[in-house]
Amino acid sequence: MYHIRQEELFSFEEMMKMAPAPKADFVLEHLPIGKILHAISSYNRRGRPESLNTRAMIYSLVIGKMEHIRFTKDLVSRLKESLEFRTRCRFTGSDRVPSEAAYSRLTTKLSQCGFFRTTQEDLVNQAITEGFLEGNVLAIDSSHIESFDRNPHLDAGKSLPKLTPETDEPTFLDESASKAEEKPKPEKPKRAKRGRVPKAEEAAWRAEVEAYEASLSLFEREVADMLPATYEQLLADMPQHASVGAKGDPRGGRRRVKYWHGYKQNLLVDCQSQYIVAGVTCSAHVNDQRAAIVLLKYMKERFPSLKPNYVLADKGYDSEPVYRQIRDIGALPIIPLIHRSKLPEGVDKHFRPTCKQGHAYVYDSYDAKRDTIKFTRPKECASCPFQADGCQKVFKFRIDEDVRKYTAPGRGSKKFAELFKQRVAIERVFAYLKLYMELGSSRKLKKRAFVDLDLSCLTYTLCKLALDRLNKSILGAKKVA
Repeated sequence: MYHIRQEELFSFEEMMKMAPAPKADFVLEHLPIGKILHAISSYNRRGRPESLNTRAMIYSLVIGKMEHIRFTKDLVSRLKESLEFRTRCRFTGSDRVPSEAAYSRLTTKLSQCGFFRTTQEDLVNQAITEGFLEGNVLAIDSSHIESFDRNPHLDAGKSLPKLTPETDEPTFLDESASKAEEKPKPEKPKRAKRGRVPKAEEAAWRAEVEAYEASLSLFEREVADMLPATYEQLLADMPQHASVGAKGDPRGGRRRVKYWHGYKQNLLVDCQSQYIVAGVTCSAHVNDQRAAIVLLKYMKERFPSLKPNYVLADKGYDSEPVYRQIRDIGALPIIPLIHRSKLPEGVDKHFRPTCKQGHAYVYDSYDAKRDTIKFTRPKECASCPFQADGCQKVFKFRIDEDVRKYTAPGRGSKKFAELFKQRVAIERVFAYLKLYMELGSSRKLKKRAFVDLDLSCLTYTLCKLALDRLNKSILGAKKVA
């Protein structure tokens, strides 16, 4: 019969002590829970005291990310049904299980204080101090994040039924009445006639264009105009609302372009250790090049001890302002070229000089003192009939002449290809975040969804730091033995 239970040899507490420690225990040891509680706590003399265990709720959120618990409803259900899970999350026997509304209020507090990003920065500094993160080769990339918000463009053609003036429905329930009036965006000045502006109208036209450009935010201007701005100015102007984004090759047809409504997660990752050095979430329509400038400025400002040698990126970041910003932090860009025009004569697709027979010169070396790259004559020129006709032996170019064309190591060389292969590290990081840390599976609206994104990145960094420290302690114990 079901109500008859066999007496157990060990109690539940004794079984918990004898069981092997789960991996979450090693990870949560490195979470600065005291700082997080201090950031979100607010003492209020009025009302009843808080009866929820906020510390255990934060632990449960981190463990939920590690155990692929996607929804808050499933997390609450797991806490109610499993005594072992409640104990691991540090809920005591007298604590009541938080409701979904309690977790929602906690998420709102975390989104308002933004402490997860500060904690991420502290963990990266600890990894740099302990030697786990060297930062010699960094990689930049972005990934799409679909939002839980409904695309407002889908309801643009639908008209909602309006209430008649005689209705008794109160007006304070109308959401449109509580929304603040949006300021109309300035329209770009246009001329009715084509051609050159007459001299009589030139001053007025120039003043109109300058007034329009001054009204634009930093993310609405040219990418080059973002270089003089600081990280705080760029972050304040960055669009962070859900929007429609597209990625792919638009020249290959509609099948090759992916559209989504949501956000874009941009990361700066160390290729060797695969630590997340910096990350920022923006609207889906924001260009990758703009987000790259924000990440590089953040790294230069917050981690001055990092001195990267190379920064890797794909073709989407092939823009002169990105090259300038990478060189501003003291690194060399490794980015493939996008050929936007016909190649000039005397060079190949990698902008290496060619001889009279069409053989490309070979990249030889980079002079850091003079900031020049050197190309030598190819081996085919040893038996070339034009060798005596003044075929040049060596070409030297200053990188500042054109930062897109000339890089070190030179494009087309083996060293360039070997370095660019390391960019796969950031693809692995995005795979770990999406497959194991539930990145992009948030069911929260608007900026509250950023808490889930930041928590996924924070949990990933915590796991990396805990594993590195554990391996270091094991190696130290072996050396002592």
